[in-house]
Amino acid sequence: MEENKVINWYPGHMKKTKEEIIGSLKLVNLVVELLDARAPISSKNPDIDNMVGQKDRIICFTKKDLSDERRLEPFKKYYEDKNIPACIVDATSKQGIKALMDLLEQKKEEFYQKNKAKGIIKKPLRIMIVGIPNVGKSTLINTILGSKKAKVGNKPGITKTRQWLKIKGDIELLDTPGILYPKIEDKKVALNLSFLGSIKDEVLEIEDLYYELIKYIKASQNRKALYELYEIPDEIEDFEEISQTIAKKRGFFKKGSEIDYFRLSNDILSEFRAGKYGRVLLD
Repeated sequence: MEENKVINWYPGHMKKTKEEIIGSLKLVNLVVELLDARAPISSKNPDIDNMVGQKDRIICFTKKDLSDERRLEPFKKYYEDKNIPACIVDATSKQGIKALMDLLEQKKEEFYQKNKAKGIIKKPLRIMIVGIPNVGKSTLINTILGSKKAKVGNKPGITKTRQWLKIKGDIELLDTPGILYPKIEDKKVALNLSFLGSIKDEVLEIEDLYYELIKYIKASQNRKALYELYEIPDEIEDFEEISQTIAKKRGFFKKGSEIDYFRLSNDILSEFRAGKYGRVLLD
């Protein structure tokens, strides 16, 4: 990947999504912003701060099962110190969901009390869910609802339209498609989002992304798991030797002895995203 390459990945529906979010903000009382627990800085879209402004907010770190939760605590504290409640969840196993629901109940009560003081009758708390693509919005919503009302997929851009969803306790929830910032000028941020699948693999050359991922893994706590899984001698550092060893294990060769880097790249990226090499904290 070129050092100064600017990633421009902004499908047409994202411009529409941004307009929808801005237009819908006046309809909601609370914004729940989702951040990927594996990349709590890189997965934060700075445009969302500008759009949300002073609107009441909760930060929810998703996919805690794939992240190093102990090292994530300072990020959670950062928001709490700014009086923004935060929680860490794994929507698939429902870990942390009670903490999120408790925060929503607390916000609902605060909303009711403010309305009561103004003489306004009881109204439902309306919430908007926002975040970048593939951050786990639909999975979280389905877990809260206890049903499959939001479309789920492992590729960015699955949710394309606005959905109002009613959940228990007089809370109405607005789901929105993931929104990515138009230009990503920081190479590290671009790589982190690409590693996690928040940017479609077609945007960058998959083989280049694999090269960068191997470079990251070699220097990270995930090295041991990768090396043990594919029986790579610990002294091996060379990219080609590592790839050759993995390819032999998986049978990823074209005719002759040429490595099939396309298959190899896709499989290693998929395994990394699924947590096969251990928990990750990219930021």
